[in-house]
Amino acid sequence: MYAAAITGHGVFTPENIITNDELVVAFNAYVDRFNTEHAATIESGEVTAKAHSSAEFIHNASGIENRYVMDKEGVLDPARMYPKLDARADDAPSLMAEMGMKAAKKALDMAGKSAADVDAILCAASNHERAYPAIAIEIQDLIGAGGFAFDMNVACSSATFGIQAAADMIKSGSIRSALVICPEICSAHLEWRDRDCHFIFGDVATAVLIERADDAKGPHFQITSTRCATSFSNNIRNNNGFLRRTHDHMDDRRDMQFMQNGRKVFKEVLPLVSKHIADHMTAQNIAADDLKRLWLHQANKTMNDYIGKKVLGRVPENGEQPNILQDYANTSSAGSIIAFSQHSDDMAAGDHGLICSFGAGYSVGSVILRKAG
Repeated sequence: MYAAAITGHGVFTPENIITNDELVVAFNAYVDRFNTEHAATIESGEVTAKAHSSAEFIHNASGIENRYVMDKEGVLDPARMYPKLDARADDAPSLMAEMGMKAAKKALDMAGKSAADVDAILCAASNHERAYPAIAIEIQDLIGAGGFAFDMNVACSSATFGIQAAADMIKSGSIRSALVICPEICSAHLEWRDRDCHFIFGDVATAVLIERADDAKGPHFQITSTRCATSFSNNIRNNNGFLRRTHDHMDDRRDMQFMQNGRKVFKEVLPLVSKHIADHMTAQNIAADDLKRLWLHQANKTMNDYIGKKVLGRVPENGEQPNILQDYANTSSAGSIIAFSQHSDDMAAGDHGLICSFGAGYSVGSVILRKAG
């Protein structure tokens, strides 16, 4: 058995930022158009009038202030309210692969390694640009890596599930290194016209390089333990897919984009995740006071504050459970990795941290790390 370690990490951030204020102006303009166009049916009670949103409502509900997106113009067009992404020729890099490649190169540079050192690539994301050929294989080709590559999807938990899969292969000796890449174009599967969720998501790509610890060239994080769990739930769902055209009258189906029953998600996911983390720590003989950092999935500040307090047995001190969703919003599988990437440099050798992601499925994954070097 070999020890596995995260030796490099990288984040690709799009150039376009949408603030809550900008989003609200566009959303409210859409609402006014809708209510005007449907005035007669609203008056008769056949259609419910839509309500305005506000920056205060968004921040209070989520803690989100901004989000990065691949396209800003289409999202903020009240007559459109979704991204406008140009179609690319088959011989051009796909958008997800291009994003993933940029994050991967940052992770490789940090580790002092090249694509030639990579044995496997896992593209782990909540929504893939296409079913085949795999985005991971395209990234493999773009960066010039050997070995093999494959796509995987466990929604918001894709990163931690991918880390476990890669670490297990390294520990067994079947490979020496792997890139786990999470390119998330969440803006494309969000219903921007729904007041309850129009503010939730943003776009980003992350990558972590996982190697045999013996191959690390500098400071790194040894993966001491991983744990994953799933339990089926319909409370977070997206029904879009290649079978869509086989069903009649699909144009107005709301379930073709992101949907969630927020109240049930809060009620059911919080105890599930808190117990999962606590049980994992207990199994590894790690007490709350031994945990230097908790890098959680970035979906909602209230959820993270609850989990942090439950796991540590107290309100987390400043920096112990960092949030990045105020800047990035929910970026699905990438969120916990952004938090890790931005809030891990200050840790000392021997310090323990835990990455945890959770979401649709339900799914929850946790990775216990120990700083080395």
